[in-house]
Amino acid sequence: MTLQTLEKTVQNQQLIFTNLRALFWVENNAVIISDLHLGKSAYFRKNGIPVPSDILVDDLERLDFLVQNFEVKKLIVVGDFLHSGKNTDFKIFEHWRNLHQNLEITLVKGNHDIRRADFLQDLEITIIENALYAAPFTFIHVPENAENQFSVSGHLHPGVTVQLERRKSVRLPCFRVSENQLILPAFSKFTGLDTTSCQEFDCIAFTEDLIFEM
Repeated sequence: MTLQTLEKTVQNQQLIFTNLRALFWVENNAVIISDLHLGKSAYFRKNGIPVPSDILVDDLERLDFLVQNFEVKKLIVVGDFLHSGKNTDFKIFEHWRNLHQNLEITLVKGNHDIRRADFLQDLEITIIENALYAAPFTFIHVPENAENQFSVSGHLHPGVTVQLERRKSVRLPCFRVSENQLILPAFSKFTGLDTTSCQEFDCIAFTEDLIFEM
């Protein structure tokens, strides 16, 4: 895989945006992701839709690369770590977790995690019910446009439509950044894209080979 980065100072903090669907917070030595949706492929298979487990393996290989590249001590997940309850995909993650026992993982619960995430504590994952306050940021799942805080969230699976030549266009995942919030792309590639409501944001879009600000 090819890592491309774009650095920005946000709230006097150095943030590194990557084309691998993750954010690196330099001062806190933390990788931040959202919407891993662990178990989604197994959930589809259980319901008769043939989805390969390679999707999750690819996501975790990307996460492994990020952890090693930035030599991080912390992983913050801003919601929807899970897609459904504990299923066969969990064994794949459990193996990954055993290879990263020194990594401090914190999950801020998302809508998919509300009734399902307690078993993650067995893997020494800290679970936060509503919001994690780590100055100067507030980590939450659902975007919240509040004047008295700078929130980092996910949930929307944000994307942007890029116009090409000859009336063609392409939809790309992106980070959305405004004066008081940052919305992360879905970390899992097995998700859709919301390309609406981009007007009030600066968009940092990416492909497998590049990252750029719009």
